[in-house]
Amino acid sequence: MSPVRDDALAYVGHQVHVMRRREVGTLLSWAGELAGRTVLDVAGGDGYWAGQAVRRGARAVCLDLARHKLEFGRRLRGHPGLVEGDALALPFADATFDVVMSVCAIEHFDDGPAALAEMSRVLRPGGDLVMSADALTRSADWPELFERHRARYHVKHLYPGDVLNGLLADAGMDVVRQTYMFRSERAQRLYLTLSARGGKAGWNAAAVLSPAIALADRRAPDDAGSVVLTHARKRGN
Repeated sequence: MSPVRDDALAYVGHQVHVMRRREVGTLLSWAGELAGRTVLDVAGGDGYWAGQAVRRGARAVCLDLARHKLEFGRRLRGHPGLVEGDALALPFADATFDVVMSVCAIEHFDDGPAALAEMSRVLRPGGDLVMSADALTRSADWPELFERHRARYHVKHLYPGDVLNGLLADAGMDVVRQTYMFRSERAQRLYLTLSARGGKAGWNAAAVLSPAIALADRRAPDDAGSVVLTHARKRGN
């Protein structure tokens, strides 16, 4: 395939999505000025989103276990550094990065606290962690949909904000800000329905709903939802 076609496929796969553009746009904005800073995207697949950090002037690295995703990422123009590795044993020295990012990845790990400890270890004191995670605070209302979501996407654990905040504190980080996406009951059911019945094509096809979901989120209380976005800072100078 040509670089132009690969870039187009990556754009459609990542940007034409019911939530990813708003989700990662928020995380990158929370990270602040990226020019000249070192960024690690943990379990970042083909490195597309770390590549957006590169466009903002960062020296970015994407780590993932899936070799085929990394191989595709190497064909993208302006890609970050791409490293095959395990989020539970990051192959980097202590205090290597200014920013660590992780986009809806931790729920797939066997040991979320260990992954957070590793992210904290490679983050310099005062550095920023920006991450999202499956919270699914109303998943018990639709057990069949949740079970299909869990099985399809290999979801091992859920991380509502209060649970995640405690784990971050244990890893030596303080939460700066946090927000939910898909907050209302109707939106949470839509999220699980898209996941359980629509699959990847469903997420893409539902991209037209993104503005309506964003508006509904602004009108709903920000204390529950399907996905939680968190900005934390490592303690120390």
